[in-house]
Amino acid sequence: MVEQLDKIAREMQYIVKDGKITCAQARKLAEDLKVSYSDVGAAADELKIKIHKCQLGCF
Repeated sequence: MVEQLDKIAREMQYIVKDGKITCAQARKLAEDLKVSYSDVGAAADELKIKIHKCQLGCF
C-alpha cells in the first residue's frame, strides 16, 4: 500500500497547481494508474493537496 501511495504521489506532483487538483484530474489519475479513487484521495490527503471542482459535490 505504501508503494502504491508513493507512486500516486509522484504522478500527482506533475498535475498539482497551487496545492490543488480537480476531481476530474484525480479520477483520470486513478484510472491511468489503475488504482481506486479512494487511494488517490488518500494520497492527496497525505500530501495536503485539495481536490476541487467535484462533479459529485463531495469536495
